[in-house]
Amino acid sequence: MITTHNLGFPRIGKKRELKFALEDYWHGRAGEEKLQATAAGLRKQHWQTQACVDYAAVGDFSLYDQVLDMSFTLGNIPARVREKPLANELDNYFRVARGRSVGASDCECVQAGEMTKWFDTNYHYIVPEFDSSTEFNLNPTRLLQQFAEAKAAGVNAKPVIIGPLTYLALGVWKSDGCKSDVEKNTLNKLDLLPRLLAVYRELLQELVAAGADWVQIDEPILVTELAQEWQQAFGIAYHQLKATGAKLLLATYFGELRENLQLTVELPVQGLHLDVSNRDTGSAEQATIASGPSDELIRVLDRLPAHKILSLGVVDGRNIWRNDLTKTLDWLEPVAEKLGDRLWLAPSCSLLHLPVDLAQEQHLDAEIKPWLAFATQKLSEVALLAKALNHGRESINAELEKNRVVLQARKHSPRVNRPSVKAALSQLTPAYGERKSPYSVRALVQRTRFRLPNFPTTTIGSFPQTGDIRAARRKFRNGELTELAYRDFIQQQIRESITQQEKLDLDVLVHGEAERNDMVEYFGEQLEGFIFSALGWVQSYGSRCVKPPIIYGDIDRQDAMTLSWIAYAQTLTERPVKGMLTGPVTILNWSFVRNDQARATTAKQIALAIRKEVLDLEKTGVAIIQIDEAALREGLPLRKSEWNNYLNWAIESFRIAANGVADSTQIHTHMCYSDFNDIIEAIAHMDADVITIETSRSNMKLLDVFEKFSYPNEIGPGVYDIHSPNIPTEEAIVALMEKAALHIPSERLWVNPDCGLKTRQWQEVLPALRNMVSAAKQLRSAKQLITEQLGPEKLLDKTATAEA
Repeated sequence: MITTHNLGFPRIGKKRELKFALEDYWHGRAGEEKLQATAAGLRKQHWQTQACVDYAAVGDFSLYDQVLDMSFTLGNIPARVREKPLANELDNYFRVARGRSVGASDCECVQAGEMTKWFDTNYHYIVPEFDSSTEFNLNPTRLLQQFAEAKAAGVNAKPVIIGPLTYLALGVWKSDGCKSDVEKNTLNKLDLLPRLLAVYRELLQELVAAGADWVQIDEPILVTELAQEWQQAFGIAYHQLKATGAKLLLATYFGELRENLQLTVELPVQGLHLDVSNRDTGSAEQATIASGPSDELIRVLDRLPAHKILSLGVVDGRNIWRNDLTKTLDWLEPVAEKLGDRLWLAPSCSLLHLPVDLAQEQHLDAEIKPWLAFATQKLSEVALLAKALNHGRESINAELEKNRVVLQARKHSPRVNRPSVKAALSQLTPAYGERKSPYSVRALVQRTRFRLPNFPTTTIGSFPQTGDIRAARRKFRNGELTELAYRDFIQQQIRESITQQEKLDLDVLVHGEAERNDMVEYFGEQLEGFIFSALGWVQSYGSRCVKPPIIYGDIDRQDAMTLSWIAYAQTLTERPVKGMLTGPVTILNWSFVRNDQARATTAKQIALAIRKEVLDLEKTGVAIIQIDEAALREGLPLRKSEWNNYLNWAIESFRIAANGVADSTQIHTHMCYSDFNDIIEAIAHMDADVITIETSRSNMKLLDVFEKFSYPNEIGPGVYDIHSPNIPTEEAIVALMEKAALHIPSERLWVNPDCGLKTRQWQEVLPALRNMVSAAKQLRSAKQLITEQLGPEKLLDKTATAEA
């Protein structure tokens, strides 16, 4: 009989119950007891939903992030928290996650842990921190309690943990007083492996003693290119873990094993999980879904030892399209015949990346809704496939026929394929992606036009979305507020936003984005080819949830999307107001993308739509236009050998959207929480006049790349961590900018927050921006003093030397 299981389930709740419980706790509106009760209730619901498979995941539930959970389980807590702990462990946990916990006083605030993207997804994790003195001490309480909770509820539970090599690979070295740069450079995360394995052995022994039948141990770095020493470390690690007696299901996902295949199948584990869902990487070829066993799966079947089980992720755990059950069974049946009861079925990865349940969508487009499957439906698909393999296809004949009809309807729907869009795409030429002049020429034109001071200040786009704003948007959507009344309300919000920015003395203003629910959803709602769920929430980090658009067909823009709001904002001030747009690659990567054509094609369709908006903004006199590509890097394939293909079409898409404007129009772009050092040349090729980036949590480490690479355009390194409620001091901002000035000539530096301020509150934002502006003025004064001391000619010589 085929065994079914799940690798992980969305934790936020059908109606974002966890989000609201967390925020009530952080703001002191509810205590820990209520937060934990909500969490326990959600876990129970999620296990009930997973009852259709043989093994449910346990330990995948987190109050913030599963990587941070693993750090606390391993006792790897940053020194800044460990040395000045609060009495409550939960408060220490949230201090690492977000800088503070419940209404913490200033003396209890710390720098939050660095945050970055989980492989190539839009989920953020808190990066583990290591130094040469790092020790690990097991704290299994959270995992053991959840496992006991599941057993008490009658759940056939499979504990889920992050594997030791992936945990090490995800972490970063932090400065720890090493005597020299040479000593720092010799530090190797693998030096920590013996200490780490000792704690993993303890943890596995505890789980076995608690009655765990199987333990899922996630090692997704096996689908990446590993250095030889890391490949060797896998053998060392898992031979040591073998002695614990735990039955390990080694889970890989998000890609293929390739050169790591032989290593993986030979590891001393009892089971192996492979992601066999087909995912298009943006090649020119059309995407193919579940059309047959991959060459890699055939190789695994040939080499897998006879005593091991093989789990196949046959249902895509990252996208919302219904599985083609017939095609999947066509290639899966011979595999099942070969493996017998050694075959397990599951989604490709944790369902964390999907909305919870399609059934609660009461108003979704009636034609398109049957094409979709959310997390709950994905588990049902796994169960159906297993039933067909266990009892024959005839046992699910009705479901197979229904599935066939739905897929045919999607394939032939006139709403999916638009001849006019395909015609426009066929007319693209290289000229679409070229500015009229190089940056050196444009910069002179723009400086004459804007006359901005040194270290110009700006924000990334959004200002706090207050309860009043959300209520007005909700009433307008529900027909309780007329269009005229809603427009008046938003214009009032824009006026207040402009007034506040002028009081702060910011140099380049924004309209505040009060009309926008989300930086991607807002645009998708106004483009052809998108639909939206009402409750399709997906966790991005902590309590932050997004509702990704669903791209079901060819994309086009019929009407202006931002023009009226930004043009109105510009009438309120003499200072430049940026037009704020989301870039084509970010819209692509933060949406559920159609799987019936290449991602590159979809990206270029979006690019042409955004280009229309850019040109209309310019026509109305908007002189600075920001096109955010926050998600550019997260779309990178996990293997460097495939990067160039992705970057070629991704950068081309941005340039198509941005580069139809005159030299005097300044193009900005923004990237957040992306370690872009290894793709800096591609980013420079975007040729944006100004790029703003996240650097505050990483203490400007992202700027190290500029020691070897001379970035040609202007750059705004973020100095205000907007993902934390902590308010940066003027001194801290000056110190960060001085560090930036070591790498970038000050004439090309901007001062700005890390990201948009939508999720913050005005009482945090105003003092933070006040300090930011004061810091910029202090930097200008220092620059002026140097100019007076050196003289203009010597200063120019010094700047030229720095640039060289």
